[in-house]
Amino acid sequence: MPRCRAALLALLTMVALSPATSAHAADEGPEQIVNGTFDTGTAPWWSTGNVTPVVQDGRLCADIPGGTANPWDVIIGQNDLPLVEGETYAFGFFATATPAKVGRALIQLPVDPWTQYLSAAPEMSVSGNDYSYTFAAPVSLPNAQVAFQLGGSAEPWRFCMDDVSLKGGAEPEVYEPDTGPRVRVNMLGYLPSGPKRATVVTAATAALDWELKNADNETVAKGRTTPRGVDASSGQNVHTLDFGSYRKAGEGYTITADGETSRPFDIAADLYDQLPTDALKFYYTQRSGIEILGSLRPGYARPAGHLGVAPNQGDVSVPCQPGVCDYSLDVRGGWYDAGDHGKYVVNGGISVHQLMSAYERDRAAFKDGQLAIPESGNGRPDILDEARWEQEFLLSMQVPDGKPLAGMAHHKIHDRAWTGLPLLPHLDPQPRELHPPSTAATLNLAATAAQAARLFAPYDAAFAARNLTAARKAWAAAKAEPARYADPADGTGGGAYNDADVSDEFYWAAAELYITTGEKEFRDFVLASPHHTADIWRDRGFDWGNTAQLGRLDLATVPNALPDRARVRKSVVLGAEKYLAIQRAHPYGLAYNPPDYDWGSNNLVLNNLVVVATAYDLTGEEKYRGAVREGMDYILGRNALNQSYVTGYGEVASKNQHSRWYAHQLDPALPNPPRGTLAGGPNSAIQDPVAQRLLQGCKPQFCYIDHIESWSTNELTINWNSPLAWVSAFLADRGERVDCRVVYTAHGSWPSGFTTQVVIENTGRQAVDGWTLRWSFPAGQQAGNAWGATLSQSGAVVTAKALDWNSQIKPGQRVTFGFNGTNPSGPNQAPEVFHLNGARCR
Repeated sequence: MPRCRAALLALLTMVALSPATSAHAADEGPEQIVNGTFDTGTAPWWSTGNVTPVVQDGRLCADIPGGTANPWDVIIGQNDLPLVEGETYAFGFFATATPAKVGRALIQLPVDPWTQYLSAAPEMSVSGNDYSYTFAAPVSLPNAQVAFQLGGSAEPWRFCMDDVSLKGGAEPEVYEPDTGPRVRVNMLGYLPSGPKRATVVTAATAALDWELKNADNETVAKGRTTPRGVDASSGQNVHTLDFGSYRKAGEGYTITADGETSRPFDIAADLYDQLPTDALKFYYTQRSGIEILGSLRPGYARPAGHLGVAPNQGDVSVPCQPGVCDYSLDVRGGWYDAGDHGKYVVNGGISVHQLMSAYERDRAAFKDGQLAIPESGNGRPDILDEARWEQEFLLSMQVPDGKPLAGMAHHKIHDRAWTGLPLLPHLDPQPRELHPPSTAATLNLAATAAQAARLFAPYDAAFAARNLTAARKAWAAAKAEPARYADPADGTGGGAYNDADVSDEFYWAAAELYITTGEKEFRDFVLASPHHTADIWRDRGFDWGNTAQLGRLDLATVPNALPDRARVRKSVVLGAEKYLAIQRAHPYGLAYNPPDYDWGSNNLVLNNLVVVATAYDLTGEEKYRGAVREGMDYILGRNALNQSYVTGYGEVASKNQHSRWYAHQLDPALPNPPRGTLAGGPNSAIQDPVAQRLLQGCKPQFCYIDHIESWSTNELTINWNSPLAWVSAFLADRGERVDCRVVYTAHGSWPSGFTTQVVIENTGRQAVDGWTLRWSFPAGQQAGNAWGATLSQSGAVVTAKALDWNSQIKPGQRVTFGFNGTNPSGPNQAPEVFHLNGARCR
């Protein structure tokens, strides 16, 4: 759904510069701009009342005031320009800026919703430049408007322009992206033991020779390509090549084929070690309601946004839209959803869930201090602290007791009207509003709160209990209002995020509540849901509007007593097989291949890889791990555009994602998005003016441009970085397996505690000399007095170490130890994943 449309502008008070006259193409011939050379003064140009243009040296000039928030706070424009549907127009002008500035040049509808037919962001200099653009008019219109939007600067500056022209009959602009060499690789690199494939774009139909060269330009491997024909997703004739047999680590490798040499890449075991951290560090700079510290994020410091400090109206006491409710809520905090200042429960729900799920998959992989956030050093893994920042916000969106629809969650909170780019959060002057509660938002809260209840139990029992109470309350409220849907027309100032089928959210919420509580109500709901046995593995992947997959994945991987759990686990493997088949058939190794690419296609690619990775966790079969490794190649450069979609990763990578504060392309004083930020990726619908101007008729993989104004292809969002964090954490896990079997048996229990025996069997051929066994409790269990081993526990992670007398386990032999433990508040499920000396038991 469109999240950040800057096209919906506030109505402006327009002041005529001098008596204006209407002008039409019929009167002026091919030139439709009246007095674009300013030979007769300023008429019929108009401006907003805060600027007074004058003609100086044959140019229109104006002193632009500082201290404005939005581009449209200062405008110079001309009205009554006719457009003919299907006609291609050339728009050009000369402009200067003192000091240098980035402005906005628009051809648009002159009234709400101010639909833009051309949106350009000229980078104006003191010496001046000529600018030219072409666009095709999508509608016939007698009164289009040209508008130069010049506001949004903290300091004053001077603007001049001349030779403004708009003419029909232009040749359509042909946009040719620079795709570099025709050999496409994962520019980050390849793991020594993983698959290594590349794609060659070529006119050749017969196999070609290829060579792998090291940094010294020495050939270290060679072979022949496999012709794959024309790839429908790119329109290219392509070959693939496989150099997986080469495993030597090194930097600066290249592949040469058909006279082209790829961009360089590495082969290394630690290739993905930093990416999970960077993908997660993205969330700190997305935080609302807190100062972003330059000491923690050099180059990204900014004041706290939306705390009620002028010009903010703040999130500390936000009223509802008129007629929705009679109260205000303190909804400070949370993450800004995307590149605007909105916060959404349904988008926040899947995002915080995937962060918590990454932690739940392997708690030992995430440390306190890993992300360098304000909470680092508090004894809790940073990933949980970051998740809590969002979860606290989700809890605050619940309708208070005693109010109509108590227990439901408001769908979203954002500005009353759209703001422009760039605009830092603390400078946003718009009123903030709560939007009506929805069943979808309520179930997102129920699901994430139930998950948080079990994960935070070892660290903060009170916060865990608060979440479980909120989850139960939300569940009951959703059952009472099962069809309260978000309004699809509620898209002014923020995305609508409407969803008319919430049966999948009901399934997800019931699954999380069952895992956490073990209660019959939730078990029965899960078993009765049609999603429980359906093939839910969409070719397009899962997302915020398709969440049954989240419930299925957790039921398969998080310990629980579901009676048909074996079937559930098998269903995940069958889903992975589906994506493997798609990947094997795709010449770019892509486990996503619909005929048209979705908004945020990259996050769908990654979510399909989550399913495949989960199949590896369930089975240990190498083909699934290999498929995840190859699937990541597309994200990091092995694609039709030959670019990485992750900022800072790869020789050529996205860096101008749509954002109001990572807006370096519009304001050199602002940063690009932080390293580890995922771009949304190709989107066949190309809804924004920049994409529509440059990408008409694009093949799916080519429906992308790294431009800050292309909000439909180049957006960043919290729910796109969450699968990036999950998958990259999986890839950073060396995934080593060891031949062992662990039997964990609870031999006795009482109201507050239990006794457990653990048996380790060496099923391999080599003796184990000295052993350490690690596992994580599913909820809030605490290990106590032990025999046959020494035990330590950090949060949910338990480590058992051998004693001198039982430190060796010969092949086929076993050792046994035991301990007493303290029960959690919910079911005392046994752990299912054990690591012996750091490697996971098969």
